Amino acid sequence: MARQLRLRLGRPASYARDEFVHGPSNAQATAAIDAWPRWYGGCLVLVGPEGVGKTHLALAWAGNARAVALERLAPEVAAADGRPALLEDVDRGVSDEALFHLINLAGKRGGGLLLSARTPPIAWPAGLPDLRSRLNALPVAEIEPPDDQVLEGLLRKFFKERNIRPGGDVYPFLLRRIERSAAAAREVVRQLDEAPDDLKPVSRVLARRILEGD
Repeated sequence: MARQLRLRLGRPASYARDEFVHGPSNAQATAAIDAWPRWYGGCLVLVGPEGVGKTHLALAWAGNARAVALERLAPEVAAADGRPALLEDVDRGVSDEALFHLINLAGKRGGGLLLSARTPPIAWPAGLPDLRSRLNALPVAEIEPPDDQVLEGLLRKFFKERNIRPGGDVYPFLLRRIERSAAAAREVVRQLDEAPDDLKPVSRVLARRILEGD
């Protein structure tokens, strides 16, 4: 008899606000986002390492605020005149002139600007003296590496996206052993999903084999 192929029906990643995993490590950032539109000068910088949920939180805000998402390499400044705007990965390089004008527009009626980056604005390069002073004055909200609550929530989210229901003891086992990052959580879920079918279902035994490289 021919071997039956297992059909993987994954769920697309969601950036809805109610899908964001909350916990102590991101509480300050979510509170700052929710303070919109009372941001100082109409601006806020969302800072944190890769994979902690900056894009998720930023896109959820953009949807709620009806903000325009700008292209980092060629931001359309005029599109942010009188309208909230989102600009991500600013520390990877943005035109000084464009960023200067966007910050100025954020304080105008109807405006607003959410910036995201892995490093705080004081560390961003700025060739314009006036831009440097504005960057140093921007309010910053930081998302820290995932705590236990967030890391477990991320594991559950990634398992759900792949339609996997692991044994209940898998979560505490993984929490004690994997790197404390969203990337590590996503990777271990991928490896568990792609393990040979004869090793399924996803259990603590399988998780141990994956982590120990058996």
